[in-house]
Amino acid sequence: MKEAKSSYWQRVLDQAVDEDGQRRPFFSMAPMEAVTDTIFRRVVAKAGGPDLYYTEFTNAASMVHPEAKFSVQGRLAVAPGEQMPIAQIWGSTAAAIGGAAKLLPDLGYQAVDLNMGCPDGTVIKNEAGSDLIRHPDRADALIAAAKESGLPVSVKTRLGFYKIEEYQDWLTNILSQDIQVLTIHLRTRKEMSKVPAHYELIDDIVALRDQIAPQTLLQINGDIPNYQAGLDLAAAHPGVDGIMIGRGVLEDPFAFVKTNKQHDLAESIALLRYQLDLYDEVTAAGTSKHFEALKRYFKIYLRGFPHAAKLRQLLMDTKSTDEVRTLLAAHVDDLLALDD
Repeated sequence: MKEAKSSYWQRVLDQAVDEDGQRRPFFSMAPMEAVTDTIFRRVVAKAGGPDLYYTEFTNAASMVHPEAKFSVQGRLAVAPGEQMPIAQIWGSTAAAIGGAAKLLPDLGYQAVDLNMGCPDGTVIKNEAGSDLIRHPDRADALIAAAKESGLPVSVKTRLGFYKIEEYQDWLTNILSQDIQVLTIHLRTRKEMSKVPAHYELIDDIVALRDQIAPQTLLQINGDIPNYQAGLDLAAAHPGVDGIMIGRGVLEDPFAFVKTNKQHDLAESIALLRYQLDLYDEVTAAGTSKHFEALKRYFKIYLRGFPHAAKLRQLLMDTKSTDEVRTLLAAHVDDLLALDD
């Protein structure tokens, strides 16, 4: 049976078992910008969450700057009683990455993930994210700096910058850095999310991992909608250790639930109300949250039933969580009758 390189990741492997006590791939929710904060992580946990969570990706340079550090505190906030996520950080210098990683243990974090795959143009101009694919020496230096924190270090990246074939040299280099986990979004930076994920490369990547760093865990990301699809993908490609789901959670907050039960509108509305309560809790605690950003979640919960679009439009005109609650209260009985 495979063993991880650290006690942290070994616990992840040991706890990822099915109902029969057999080991299965571990599941995680992808780090998503302005999405995977303490509020949404807890919502997904209530719905039936994954084994692991990641924070929003956080700028290492801001974390170590005496003034800018306050601007990223919300990204690393973890609520009392919440499962501790893995901190995902990004940057372009060893000084920033190393300094930021060393702050994480005092914040309670037990692992750190380096973003080397973000396709955002601004991040690339800052010589970070997927730009590191074009600069493997710099990527190596960032990994080495992060390790000085004493935390287990993992990397999330893409196949290449321009061409799929780049994965052979790029992943060979990353696997040679003695990292804990390699998470692959199965597209290039150029492809963004405009083409299907390249599942046809999984077996080759598994073989590459087995050759270079057999104890490095391999996690697959891209176009995986839910738990069952993740299990099927891992079964089709032996050697895959973990499954990361991103946009699938935005299509269905119950994506990690281990049964095939269809979740009804009442359950979705209950989750939305829970998110409203958490939003108010975090705001009252002093963490700045923009109400307009909350509106992006309405479509997650209110879809697939008659007049869903009309209700969402009404909600888009609200200016507070109390207004949202009032609208839901006014329409919920009619909505549930339509859903029956």
